[in-house]
Amino acid sequence: MGKRMGLRRRLLTGFILLLGLSLGHHALADIRVTDDLGREVTLKQPAQRLIALAPHIVENVYSAGAGDRLLAAVDYSDYPPEARELPPLGSAQSVSVEAILALEPDLVLMWATGNSRTLRRQLERLGVEVYVDEPRTLEDVARSVRAIGTLTGTRQVADRAAQRYLDTLTALRDRYRSQTPIGVLYQVWHQPLQTLNGEHLVSDVIRLCGGRNAYADAKPLAPTINMESVLERDPEVIVASGMGEERPDWLDEWKQWPELTAVQRDNLFFVPPDLIQRHTLRILEGAELFCRHIDRARQRLARDP
Repeated sequence: MGKRMGLRRRLLTGFILLLGLSLGHHALADIRVTDDLGREVTLKQPAQRLIALAPHIVENVYSAGAGDRLLAAVDYSDYPPEARELPPLGSAQSVSVEAILALEPDLVLMWATGNSRTLRRQLERLGVEVYVDEPRTLEDVARSVRAIGTLTGTRQVADRAAQRYLDTLTALRDRYRSQTPIGVLYQVWHQPLQTLNGEHLVSDVIRLCGGRNAYADAKPLAPTINMESVLERDPEVIVASGMGEERPDWLDEWKQWPELTAVQRDNLFFVPPDLIQRHTLRILEGAELFCRHIDRARQRLARDP
């Protein structure tokens, strides 16, 4: 009996040692996340000192539960309200590498199409870890929040926020899935006349609502267009953004072109840019408003085809 008890003790001791080694290895395991450029970002431990170089990334850091790790933010980082208190870094297009290095971050979160590639390469050469963000679909927004949660060790908070968002997204897709597609011009600005192509996140919102982006085939992500092409494509709906919470006066300039279907049916709508052009969880608030506009336009077209 004594020999058996001794054997059991030795086996139990061995198991505990192996378990300890396994847990120790797990605790020391690197954090690995693939960013939106397909690059693997590796950290030895959760990031504690963050710099976010786009307003939407600042917002997503807060949504992921890591807002208290932010050291500074670029211009227009105004949501949530706490973000307004962050030390300013200046324009997203002109942040200096010296200003970033002075803050000693252990992770810099960059925007692929909004920040300088030169800056990213400089930071990488200097050994600064960089995660590059560029959501192109509505599902990508949730993935970005989860990635930030993984990189900062706040994955539980990030997962909850992302899942609530995805549940709402699923409900919206189900609601508008079978609607008749109608042509939509999304107007970013009026002088010059600018829109977004089919690769942009806003185009995924248009698809969600049962719309068809009139400029989905354009080559640049944010092409400048002319009136001749708009008249030729004749969108049934025009949705404008602008610069703030108020409907821009220039949206009514379309009434100079009564031959357009969108003008004939009074399908000229506005969605605040912060709710539709920022790649954050709040985009579904903009999407719900966008879908209501498209649905109203669809009803008007059905009454008077």
